[in-house]
Order: sequence, then C-alpha cells, then structure tokens
Amino acid sequence: MSGEQNLDRLLATMQPVLTPDTYVFATTRDPAKARLPARMRLDEAEGTTLILTEAEARAAGLDGVFPARMITLNVHSALDAVGFLARITTRLAAAGMGVNPVSGFYHDHLFVPADRAAEAMEILRDLAAEGGA
Repeated sequence: MSGEQNLDRLLATMQPVLTPDTYVFATTRDPAKARLPARMRLDEAEGTTLILTEAEARAAGLDGVFPARMITLNVHSALDAVGFLARITTRLAAAGMGVNPVSGFYHDHLFVPADRAAEAMEILRDLAAEGGA
C-alpha cells in the first residue's frame, strides 16, 4: 500500500487547498445522466450519486443539495491510514460544521458548507500547525 500512514505526520504535513467552485450532491436513476462528468460518482441501490458543480447540475436538470466547497488535503494518505479523517471531521464537528469526506487514491477531499469554507480552512491550518494534537 502506498501513501503515508503515520497519523501525526499526516496531520502535520497536510496542505489544505480550497477549490473555487461550489459543488452539490445530486442523484439520478437516468443512465445517461449517471454518466455525466462529475467529481465523484457512486452507484447506490436508490440511484447514482453525483458530486458536480452547481452549474453542471443546473445544466443537466438535476436538483443539487448541500452547496459545498471542496478542500483537497494535499498529502498522500494511505487508503488504510487510521484516524486521519476521524481527527479532521471531529475537529470540524466541534465547530458545528457538517462535512462530507471523499477519499481518492492519493488524497482525501472534504466537501464543507460553501458559506463556511474559510472557517474550515482556518481549522485545518490550525490542526496542521498543532501537528494533529
């Protein structure tokens, strides 16, 4: 397995980057819409979940929910790293902030409420400066 596993090192070296777009979560049972370009796609029993920009959802006629900004944690975290997202989501939860984390092969991505993105970035920078303490 590639990627960092040490929790303290992950937290201390993560470099959060806020993307400029606002994303939404949408679902569809339409096979054509399920193949739309999306940041993430997940097939569930009830339909296909898509994370896409607000503009992309609107253009496709999809109702998006949870307007969010995406924060990429620029540290190559191992897929089996223990506690990385738990520590981060716990800190965001302590601030009363909901978050939807998504893990890719190389990085973890956080979808946070669009109107609280700056606050989330501050919390993440503080957590990294503390070295995860």
